[in-house]
Amino acid sequence: MEERAATLLSSSEAFKGRIFTITVDRVRLPNGRTATLDMVRHRGSVVLLPLADDGRIVLIRQYRFALDQWIWELPAGSLDPGEDPVAAAARECEEEIGLVPSRVEHAGSWYPTPGFCTEVMHYYRLTGLRRPGPDRPQPHADPDEDIRVHVFTLGEARDMVRRGDIVDLKTAWGLTLA
Repeated sequence: MEERAATLLSSSEAFKGRIFTITVDRVRLPNGRTATLDMVRHRGSVVLLPLADDGRIVLIRQYRFALDQWIWELPAGSLDPGEDPVAAAARECEEEIGLVPSRVEHAGSWYPTPGFCTEVMHYYRLTGLRRPGPDRPQPHADPDEDIRVHVFTLGEARDMVRRGDIVDLKTAWGLTLA
């Protein structure tokens, strides 16, 4: 038996930003009722599992204004319009940790907040990490980024989750995939 989908009756844009758009959507739900829903429209993102040749994982320490604190995270970033997630993973790897992967392997995709947001997070294991060649153009960090790179064993990183030193859910989940 196939389940019915909702029907979009109307949609209006309430906000358009660099990373996401907010719409107010009037829908007819599969149960026949109508509802007005505030939706965050996001192009999607990539979450990196950068693994050194010795099996250690690269994490970043980044200031997050929304939390007003520095937190440990897996490197990640939003997809550019029309960008292939594999290409985005390689791009973000070079931009955030200064390394170029020789292998990018999809580890799975998940929706972090499906109740109100369309974002899908694509997780990638990146291996064969190397410094870019001297002829390669220098990548530009996003203006809102202040990043410190550090390498941990997987055991150390997972212990950080258990101790509450890692409070970012995408990172806590990602460490189960490494």
